[in-house]
Amino acid sequence: MLRRGFTRRAAVAVRLLVAVALASFSLVVVAPAASAEVKEGNGHTTTPGQPYGGQDRESDWLGSYVVGGKQVFCVQFALKAPNSGEQYRPGDELLTKWGEKIPEDTAANISYLLLRYGDTQNADEAAALAHLLHSWTAAPRTPADLDRNLPFDRIAYNVDGQFAKLPQGAKDAVERLRADANANRGPWTAEVTAPEQEQTIGEAGEWSVSVTNAAGKGVPGVPVTLSAEGAQVGGERADVTTGEDGTATFPVTPQAEEPSVTATMSAPAARPYVQDPVTANTQRVVSTGGEQELTASATGTAKNAPGGVEVTKVDAESDKGIAGVPLRITAGDKESAAKGDDGKPLVGEDGKPAVVTTEGDGGAATVDELSAPQRICVIEVSPPNGYADAFDPDNPPSACGKVQPGGTLELTISNKADQVPTVIPAGEQGQPMAQSPTTTSTPTGALVGMGGLALAVAVASGLLVRRRQLSGD
Repeated sequence: MLRRGFTRRAAVAVRLLVAVALASFSLVVVAPAASAEVKEGNGHTTTPGQPYGGQDRESDWLGSYVVGGKQVFCVQFALKAPNSGEQYRPGDELLTKWGEKIPEDTAANISYLLLRYGDTQNADEAAALAHLLHSWTAAPRTPADLDRNLPFDRIAYNVDGQFAKLPQGAKDAVERLRADANANRGPWTAEVTAPEQEQTIGEAGEWSVSVTNAAGKGVPGVPVTLSAEGAQVGGERADVTTGEDGTATFPVTPQAEEPSVTATMSAPAARPYVQDPVTANTQRVVSTGGEQELTASATGTAKNAPGGVEVTKVDAESDKGIAGVPLRITAGDKESAAKGDDGKPLVGEDGKPAVVTTEGDGGAATVDELSAPQRICVIEVSPPNGYADAFDPDNPPSACGKVQPGGTLELTISNKADQVPTVIPAGEQGQPMAQSPTTTSTPTGALVGMGGLALAVAVASGLLVRRRQLSGD
């Protein structure tokens, strides 16, 4: 009984152990995801491959890889190629395969090439970049570093041998990239330049951004992103690319008195940094280690567009213009001078606010180039002929308004004509001759004739009376 019970319990235990073992085994042998395969990007396969570990190899891949959906370049020749699902973590400064510090000029070249060609889709350029990276980080120190019996972690990169196996297009690209790096490596310097002259708010002016290399020469083909404060920068897009001289120009329209523009770009770092793989014995990624953000900014000056005023002097009843009327241009307080576009007060030779005179049939006077916005007044200095009665020197006719940027303020000053007297004195004081401002009178000649006729009648009447008296009638 004891043995039979023990056997039954043992059988159950064995079955449990087998089940656990199978479950554990199923977790271990899950097929790797498709993303774990090595994906080669752009580049060339060279044959035969460089031998190491005492073994011949069919080929080598010189180019980029695709890791996490991104094109990357790797260093530490002969280590495992990264698979597409490889995980990387931030690393340290890039050193040679032997752990030695890379010379500053070479490090600057690597940073520059990663920045300018890290996203290339050209197979020749990608192969050339991979070749240069291995040449600068895994070149043999002595011929002994190329011993075919050395393991993968100690073998050097056969620079001359690998170059010879590249197609001609890639060989040409190697020389072109090397020359480009030597000419344009960092550190870069960026500068934004505003116009020397003061701009007008609302009117575009030409600004520029320049990028120079370590030798002080312009770097062409640099993409630059622009942003502005107190201004609108660029046209439809706020980015530019430097030309052959390393300079790009762009329009900036000020919206405030101190417009500023900031240029941002990716520049090569002084020294590249790597990303280390999580998996052991895998090459290190250097695609994102050669960049740093570079910014430059500048502030300009701007003012509002000038304004103007057009004042018209008219008759109050007929609305016809009156020419020859002097008008004084003042500020809104009617005492101080208005300001011109240059910010200076508009004064005459006497130091008082400037005076203009109406002209033409319209009786108009115009003053341009006034600072805007500002409130101004136009005051009549003296009345025109025939309009003196309505003129009060203590409160002369005037008109005021606000001059707007880029606009013309229209003002009108009207005067009433003098009235013709309703009583015109003649002879002794107090003896009226007429009672209407539009009295109709008899011509002087007629008056003289009438006087002669009256005199003749009087004389004739006298003679008649005299005759009657003499005759006794």
